[in-house]
Amino acid sequence: MFNVIILGLASFLTDISSEMVYPLLPLYITSARIGASPAIVGLIEGLAESTASLIRVFSGYWSDRMGRRKPIAILGYSASTVGKFFLYLSTSWPLVLVGRLSDRFGKGIRTAPRDALIADSAPAETRGSAFGLHRALDTAGATLGVVLAYVLFTRAHDDFTAIFLYSLIPAALGVVVLLWVRERRASHPRPLSPALRFAQEGGGEGAAPHAPWWQNLGARWSALDRRLKAFLLLIFVFTLGNSSNEFLILRARNLGYDDATAILLYLAYNVTYAVVSWPAGRLSDRVGRKALLVSGYLTYGLVYFAFALASAAALWVLFPVYGLYIALTEGVEKALVADLAPLEARATLIGLHATFTGFGLLPASVLAGFLWNTFGASAPFYFGGAMGVLAAVGLAMLI
Repeated sequence: MFNVIILGLASFLTDISSEMVYPLLPLYITSARIGASPAIVGLIEGLAESTASLIRVFSGYWSDRMGRRKPIAILGYSASTVGKFFLYLSTSWPLVLVGRLSDRFGKGIRTAPRDALIADSAPAETRGSAFGLHRALDTAGATLGVVLAYVLFTRAHDDFTAIFLYSLIPAALGVVVLLWVRERRASHPRPLSPALRFAQEGGGEGAAPHAPWWQNLGARWSALDRRLKAFLLLIFVFTLGNSSNEFLILRARNLGYDDATAILLYLAYNVTYAVVSWPAGRLSDRVGRKALLVSGYLTYGLVYFAFALASAAALWVLFPVYGLYIALTEGVEKALVADLAPLEARATLIGLHATFTGFGLLPASVLAGFLWNTFGASAPFYFGGAMGVLAAVGLAMLI
């Protein structure tokens, strides 16, 4: 568990940095200084999160190909630190976009090899617990980051750029902590069969010999476990309604809360997420991943419907319940993919899971911004609620 704790500390520090910034961004982008609309918020977040997700399969592939995880993870954490500096320099929304793209590019690089390190460091019977512990440490950092954002925001009198500058400190410390990770070179305990060659050149039946991995994807896709293919497709459907959390903050302001109180509501979400993540991961080891995921997606759908209909006072309940959804799903999704993936392609397939998410994130946030501007603030939450319920039903029936 040494690696899990070290990686958790790195994520703890990095998420302090990220969450010092993240809840402020929709407020900053729509402030008088930048003057953009919710549609621009959706565009920035859609592009940023899609960039992160689409890159993960590439970083996962190279991690498997090199037999190394740690150097790629360090590169990714470093790129995210640079992104915070671009936010500090920003005076218009295109420069905010550059900062977010750099930050999420780093997340895309680091996530698959880091998660593969966690999976490599934990036996199957405790893998859910390992991912849950990592998510708990990660989200504890996020919670502290939101607290710092609130304190600095209320004391700095809307000086966003000073907070962006302070966020560089924990981000840099997160990179330093990674130096203590103990990496084992990936090993292949048995010869690669055609069904397990997704991440290797020429893999899959019917693939051209020595072809780069991105060619002959049909053959490689057909070689994957049927349950994994069904799960990845369901993730894509769900993500179409899973717009950026920044719309939740905008919804709080839409219902009459000031900027500082909107940050506190977001803090309530993070507290629930941090407290429940590890127990949820441990529970998935005992009752199975599917039960947790169905419960989580159904919770998401119902909470989003409630956000569409809610009064201002109800948000103090809805934000914590929303944290319950993500605690039940995020770490458990990764544990399920690691369970179903062959060892020699584990990082690639963890990255592929994120890539399927990425295919949905850009249209999800752009569509949410369009629905908000065209039909009103409730519209994106009705759509997201429908996609959440559909994903829960699909997972219950198909896997």
